[in-house]
Amino acid sequence: MPLYRDEAIVLRTHKLGEADRIITLLTRQHGRVRAVAKGVRRTTSRWGSRLEPFTHVDLQLAEGRNLDTITQAETIDPFHARLGMDYERYTAGTAMLETAERLVTEEKEPSVQHFLLLVGGLRAMAAEEHAASQILDSYLLRSLAVSGYAPSFDHCTSCGVEGPHRYFNPSAGGVLCTMCKVPGSATPAQETIRVLAALLTGDWAHLRATDPRHLREASTLVAAYLAWHLERGLRSMAYVER
Repeated sequence: MPLYRDEAIVLRTHKLGEADRIITLLTRQHGRVRAVAKGVRRTTSRWGSRLEPFTHVDLQLAEGRNLDTITQAETIDPFHARLGMDYERYTAGTAMLETAERLVTEEKEPSVQHFLLLVGGLRAMAAEEHAASQILDSYLLRSLAVSGYAPSFDHCTSCGVEGPHRYFNPSAGGVLCTMCKVPGSATPAQETIRVLAALLTGDWAHLRATDPRHLREASTLVAAYLAWHLERGLRSMAYVER
């Protein structure tokens, strides 16, 4: 069987037989990959902690007809060891993993931007560089942008007129002017719109100076925007502290 190497983030695992697991990975060069880790559930396995969700690993894999097989695994960064100590960061990180799996839909299709974005987000989350909810919301908006769903917060998404605008609608792709607003549009505070733009661009200084109520309102709009484009919400979002 042909062998290949790649680095990856472990997104999810589930049991296979008595001792194996199927590992869902987001790899740097091969996109989303599902692979078998043989014997990983045995107490004598040397791979147990290396193939847990959140772990950044360097892998060697053997190509298979349906599933590849992991033949070597070396830990690059054990994000799970740090995130597992903090419930808020762990649940936010879980939502990031689920988002990556939902947005990268085609197996073996290179998704370098998604991979780098996830690694950067998990690194920031584990290092406690910013508030967990802000890292998550920034990651969600950037992931959607990489997937082709970049929201507009400064121009009307319908007619293109420059803002600021009062209305926000996920189905429209961002803010709308008074003439283009559609039924059901939200009317967030102008500061909330600025928060959304800061989350998308990574303007952390602006976010640190923002009133918490605008951060909470922005989080609600980010979740609605994500749910619209995924066609259903994330299961893991129910556990995220907002």
